[in-house]
Amino acid sequence: MTHGSQHNDLSSKRLLTRIKICGMTCQQDAENAITAGVDALGFIFWPPSKRYIAIDEAAKIVDQVSAYVTTVAVFVDPTEADVDAVLADVAIDSLQFHGQEPASFCNRFARPFVKALAMHEDQDVFSFCMQYHQASAVLLDTYRAGTPGGTGEQFTWRWIPEHLPLPVILAGGLAPENIAEAVRSVRPYAVDISSGVESSPGCKDTEKLQALVRAVHCADMGRQGTGENS
Repeated sequence: MTHGSQHNDLSSKRLLTRIKICGMTCQQDAENAITAGVDALGFIFWPPSKRYIAIDEAAKIVDQVSAYVTTVAVFVDPTEADVDAVLADVAIDSLQFHGQEPASFCNRFARPFVKALAMHEDQDVFSFCMQYHQASAVLLDTYRAGTPGGTGEQFTWRWIPEHLPLPVILAGGLAPENIAEAVRSVRPYAVDISSGVESSPGCKDTEKLQALVRAVHCADMGRQGTGENS
């Protein structure tokens, strides 16, 4: 059984899977990702992360990003002042929250936002989506106690229910080797990758970036060939 084909009208009709590369830490990696053909770049403003980036460094990179590539600020349980400080100095398009932020907090900043959910077998994804119904999408990531994402581990995709009210962004242990299977099985609106295209934490590997984008595009072409949206 495949999952995600009916998550919502947007993801079921759109056959081009968006690609976000998270944990950008330097200008060259951002340029390489954009050249490879990604749709979005993520910048992590959570200091404990190995991929944390300071506001001034992020601002320099984002200033050089094409207008057609989405920039995403990633937070874990920030204060309102934390988010405001980033938005004041970095040209961020969208926000991504990975902690216990309530919906009322996520809605404060006049930016589209994505809310992450750590997946386990008994997770009520539908209720979570309803709670954060104003989100642009729900990001489903691997659960590990004390680690808000970035585990590099894959969760069981069959835990994702069908007919979800929000677009699904799939994360957790994705890499060039399994991304095509993920796209075909889950049929997400987007995929979010960090460690799967790295040579070391925070350092993206150009060949892995290119291989991942090619694999996603090939999987999308295969879906197109089956007439999946007919």
